[in-house]
Amino acid sequence: MLIENKGIETNTFYIPPFDLNAGEIVVLNVFSGANFYKTEMFLKDIFCGRIPHENVIIHQNITFLEHFFEPAIRRFFYPVTVGEYLKKNANSDSIIYETEWINEKTKVNTLLGSHRKQLSLYATLSKTQNIVFDLSGEGLQGAEETYKIVKDIVKNGGSALLLDCYDDMKNDCPKYIELQWKDPQF
Repeated sequence: MLIENKGIETNTFYIPPFDLNAGEIVVLNVFSGANFYKTEMFLKDIFCGRIPHENVIIHQNITFLEHFFEPAIRRFFYPVTVGEYLKKNANSDSIIYETEWINEKTKVNTLLGSHRKQLSLYATLSKTQNIVFDLSGEGLQGAEETYKIVKDIVKNGGSALLLDCYDDMKNDCPKYIELQWKDPQF
């Protein structure tokens, strides 16, 4: 067991109890809306152990799949390449395969959102197989590709907690949890 959640209750929402074990994906539907990002970041900090919570026990470290960010001035004058990004963010012993849409000299800011997310995913997976992630900014096809990559990692002993805002994956995961808003306006 990696994460044991005995139930998270705040002034605005409740998340029922669940466990995240090795070899499984848990989808936590936070629902879309104005509070999605704020709620997602709060939950990410709890599940990654950055904010302690009395009802959440972290038995093993889990890493959030960070979004790629490049300052505008850097993007304009000296854009980050895939090779540079991987050198800084990936385990140097791992092999990250080139694909038809990417090579070492590709500028990261020229990649579609789903490809940037997958680059970040491969870099993170080179260090750990236990992740918290979202599918923000990917579009339907990109989200499906990313989810398939994560499912393959989970089959090989990894684990994943997907913080999602839709119920698309409801029938394609072993554990599906819905956040319950206390105030209907959320």
